Amino acid sequence: MAAELKLSETKDLTRIERIGAHSHIRGLGLDSNLEPRLVSDGLVGQLRARKSAGIILQMIKAGKIAGRGVLIAGHPGTGKTAIAMGLAKSVSKDTPFAMLSGSEIFSLEMSKTEALMQAFRRSIGVRIKEEAEVIEGEVVEVVVDRPAASGAAAKTGKLTLKTTDMETVYDLGSKMIEALGKEKVQSGDVVAIDKASGKISKLGRSFSRSRDYDAMGPHTKFVQCPEGELQKRKEVVHCVTLHEIDVINSRTQGFLALFTGDTGEIRAEVREQIDTKVAEWREEGKAEIVPGVLFIDEVHMLDVECFSFLNRALENDMAPILVVATNRGHTKIRGTNYKSPHGIPIDLLDRLLIIATQPYTEDEIRKILDIRCEEEDVDMSEEARVLLTKIAVETSLRYAIHLINSSALACQKRKGKTVEMEDISRVYGLFLDVKRSTQYLMEYQNQYMFNDVPGGDASEDAPADMVY
Repeated sequence: MAAELKLSETKDLTRIERIGAHSHIRGLGLDSNLEPRLVSDGLVGQLRARKSAGIILQMIKAGKIAGRGVLIAGHPGTGKTAIAMGLAKSVSKDTPFAMLSGSEIFSLEMSKTEALMQAFRRSIGVRIKEEAEVIEGEVVEVVVDRPAASGAAAKTGKLTLKTTDMETVYDLGSKMIEALGKEKVQSGDVVAIDKASGKISKLGRSFSRSRDYDAMGPHTKFVQCPEGELQKRKEVVHCVTLHEIDVINSRTQGFLALFTGDTGEIRAEVREQIDTKVAEWREEGKAEIVPGVLFIDEVHMLDVECFSFLNRALENDMAPILVVATNRGHTKIRGTNYKSPHGIPIDLLDRLLIIATQPYTEDEIRKILDIRCEEEDVDMSEEARVLLTKIAVETSLRYAIHLINSSALACQKRKGKTVEMEDISRVYGLFLDVKRSTQYLMEYQNQYMFNDVPGGDASEDAPADMVY
C-alpha cells in the first residue's frame, strides 16, 4: 500500500502541464441537439457562431463532403481561434486536423504553393484496411533456455498458448524472447502475435486468473480466453495522411524524414502516382478517404497567389474542409492594390460560409475571467474579479487575462493567499494597455526616433478616436 502511494505521488510530481491561451478549451459546448450551452467546454457566449460551427462539425464527421470553406470573422479577442480549437477537440481521433498561420507560409524553405499543398495533404487521411494473420491465445507457460556461458549461443525457448478448443507449443528465437520480455508477458496473459512482423500485443489477463493474486493494479484488464483456432485472419486498419505517404515515397530515408522534419519539396509526379494508387485501393475496397480539416489563422496574411491556389485546390475531389479566420475589415489584398472585404478576393470569399463572432458582453467577460482564474489556479476575491472585469470592458479581454497571473505574483510577493483589489491595481499601474500606451506615445512623440505622426503635439482625445 505504501509503495502504491509513493508511486501516485511521483506521477503527480512529474506531470507538468503548460497553460496556454486556449488550454481551457475542451470542445464546442453543444448538447445532443447541436444547441450551444451558455458556458460549456471552456467556451462562453458566441451562441450563433458555436451553433454554426456545430453544423460544420457534423459535415466533417459525415466525411462525405469535401472542398468546403468556412470563414470565421470578427473583432480581435472575440474567440475566433477558440472556436477553431473547440472544433479540433470535437472531431474524432481518426480525422486529420492541421493548423497553420498565414504568415508561416512565407518563412518556410519552400515555395508558398508547396507549403499550402503539404498542409492540404496533411489534412486528408487514408484509412487502409488489410488482412493479417495473427496467433491469439492465453499464455499457459513461457520457458526460456539460457546458455551456460554468456555470449556463447543465442537464447531459445518455448511458448505454450491455448484457446478454449486447443493448445500448442511454439519454439521461440532470441528476438521473440526479447519482445516477450519487453511486454512483460507472463502465464495467464492473453496475447496476439502478428505472424508477418512478430509484433506482440498484450490484450489483457484471462478471467480464469482473476483470483491468482490478492492485489491487482488499477489498470489490469480482464478478457475472455479466445475461442476456436489459435491462428486467425483479422482485418487491421491503419490511418495515415496523404502527406505521410508522400514523404515515405519521395525520400531516400523513407519514413525517417517524418521524424527529422526534412520533408523538402515533393515532386508532382510522386503525388500523381500516390493519388492513382489510392484511387485503385478505393475501388478494390482496401482504403477509404477521410477528409479532414485545415485551419489557417490570420488568412489575410496570404497573398493573391496563395488565394488563387486555394481557389483551385478546393475544387479537388480529395480536398479537406478549409476553415480560415481573420480580424480584418475592408482592406487591401496582399500583393495587389485592390481592396476587398477581410482582405480576401471576392471569388474565394464567394466559396466560403461565413461565421461572424460578436463582441462579448460584460457578463460573458466575467465568466471567461472566472474560467481563466480556475485554469491558472489563481484564487481571487469577488471585489478583485469585479475590478478585473471593469478593466477588461474598458481596455480588452486579452489585457485583463494577462493581469491574472501578474496579480497572483504580486499577491505572492506580499505573502497573501487571495488576490485582492490592491494587487490588480498594482499590476494595472505597472503594465500599460494599448490605449494608455498610445496616449503616452502621442504626448512624447517628439522625443522618439523616426516619428511619423504629423502635426507635432497631439490632443489628449486622439487615442480614443483610434481604431486598433
